[in-house]
Amino acid sequence: MTSPVRYLAEAGFLSKFYIDGEWRKPAGSAAVSVVNPATEQPIADIALGNDEDVDCAAAAARSASASWSMTPPADRAALLNRVHGLLLERLELFAQALTCEMGAAITYARRAQVPLAAEHIRVARDNLANYPFVTPRGSTAIMREAIGVCGLITPWNWPLYQITAKVGPALAAGCTVVLKPSELSPLSALLFAEVMDDAGCPPGVFNLVNGTGPIVGARLASHPQVDMISITGSTRAGVLVAQAAAPTVKRVAQELGGKSPNIILPDADLSRAVPLGVGAAFRNLGQSCSAPTRMLVPRSHMEGVETLAAAAASELVVGDPLAESTTHGPIANRPQFERVQTMIDVGLKEGAKLVIGGPGRPEDLQIGLYARPTIFSNVHRDMRIAQEEIFGPVLAIIPYDSVDEAIAIANDTVYGLGAHVQGTDMETVRAVARQIQSGQVHLNHPDWDPNAPFGGYKRSGNGREYGLEGMEEYLETKAVLGFYR
Repeated sequence: MTSPVRYLAEAGFLSKFYIDGEWRKPAGSAAVSVVNPATEQPIADIALGNDEDVDCAAAAARSASASWSMTPPADRAALLNRVHGLLLERLELFAQALTCEMGAAITYARRAQVPLAAEHIRVARDNLANYPFVTPRGSTAIMREAIGVCGLITPWNWPLYQITAKVGPALAAGCTVVLKPSELSPLSALLFAEVMDDAGCPPGVFNLVNGTGPIVGARLASHPQVDMISITGSTRAGVLVAQAAAPTVKRVAQELGGKSPNIILPDADLSRAVPLGVGAAFRNLGQSCSAPTRMLVPRSHMEGVETLAAAAASELVVGDPLAESTTHGPIANRPQFERVQTMIDVGLKEGAKLVIGGPGRPEDLQIGLYARPTIFSNVHRDMRIAQEEIFGPVLAIIPYDSVDEAIAIANDTVYGLGAHVQGTDMETVRAVARQIQSGQVHLNHPDWDPNAPFGGYKRSGNGREYGLEGMEEYLETKAVLGFYR
């Protein structure tokens, strides 16, 4: 098949934005190179927007807002249904794009990155079909109405997945949107804009402007015609967006950083819990904000856990992301690769025990942003590798002496996005889960649930995505008294 870069170049999309139902040339001439992390070579140049481009997109979204918010839910659901079908129909093209723009192993892109992204659209469609936008409360009508124009800022680590997690529920709620994808992984976003166009999205309902956070992101956050900002990114980026949004008092939903714990209880089946825990920590090469990168283990079990963890990590195949045998490709970009290398060095200097991995590339890979899956043990809770988000394949195993201490360690972080608990006695497992300060808790590695709301406590953000709560994030509440008299 045609490569996604060639496909986008031949269509002319690399140098354009999608605004008001058409592909338009940007107001300025700024551009940036997209780099394939497997080769460290540029593969495409994309246009970068400026304030004028954002103003144009926001005006288009504002113009379309009234009519789209009044469009019958069945018609909005029909659009989402067409989008869902096109995503699955073009799965291979999207998978190839994700592989070359951010290094996802092609098998993982096909199995997870694209299908799970499509699920967000399906869930938004299905929830919309049955949602009670007006409910009685005595003689008062409680109405849920679209908040208006939404600026959506998405990250580089799950490019398509995070786009659909925002666009699906926003459109379902009756909002119009301006999307700013990460300039580091924009190819799948351009393909998604084409899907929206081919699905028959009305002009102005969906708009895309590529650009950097300090320019396009900042303008979206401060824009007087934008009613809400939803950002997925680092805690630092979330703070900057909230500060820019404050003068216009718009709603800000933030899904930010994490340092998720994985508590292995004393009665857990280690032969199952540990390998699955390593797999979860290194999912997407650890480039997931909810990755459980702190494994909390009874001190008496440390030796056995180290052996099992090392064996699980040794089975990972890091290499060419286009190879069918590869399980994990390169780190997505140079700054993140350097961050991972720095934090591995920090762990060594802090005196943590290196179980497997370490600094540098795997021995057989001299080109590409490849990192060695690394596990540290005997990590103390106050070490930097136990406190800071690394966002790469680095797992810290932390010993504890009592379940109460494990809960205290789990909560000893500025973050609160995800958590895991493993154990045989479900009464104890549930009791521990209730005491963890995080937006999601996974018990004994359950299946992914696209209807489970996702979001954080503390500096992991505010607001929720996925499921009904994800759609309600884009709704205002109106009380009409005397409506039913």
